[in-house]
Amino acid sequence: MRSVVVLRLVVPAVWFGLVLGLSFIETPLKFEAPGITLPLGLGIGRLVFTALAIAGWVLLVAITALAVPRPRVDRAAWAMIGAMWVVLAVQTLLIRPLLSARSDIIIEGGDPGPSFLHYGYIAADVILLALLVVWVSREARKLPLPS
Repeated sequence: MRSVVVLRLVVPAVWFGLVLGLSFIETPLKFEAPGITLPLGLGIGRLVFTALAIAGWVLLVAITALAVPRPRVDRAAWAMIGAMWVVLAVQTLLIRPLLSARSDIIIEGGDPGPSFLHYGYIAADVILLALLVVWVSREARKLPLPS
């Protein structure tokens, strides 16, 4: 049972680190690297964000499964889990396909014009990070204090 308690902290913390590291550090820096063209950077980004989405879904399933064996129903916890499912679904099923279509146009040498899609994706990431911080904070408060 102790391992479940530890995993309730570690799994969302790992997901937080992945999103922060890849979305907010790797992505902007990638385009600053010498020799990286916009099409090449977009191709790398597509691979990275596909991997991040797969990892996100796996970790979200794990968070959900770890929330099940509780002695009582915690509605706030289930609301946060539901919000995480919605945010991840919006990112991977709505925003990313539209961004991929735009990157296809750029990779083929076209100009898709201006878009606010990146801002929507960033906003979703910020919401997800906030949910994960609150989740980990709530779970940490439930830990017994050392004697």
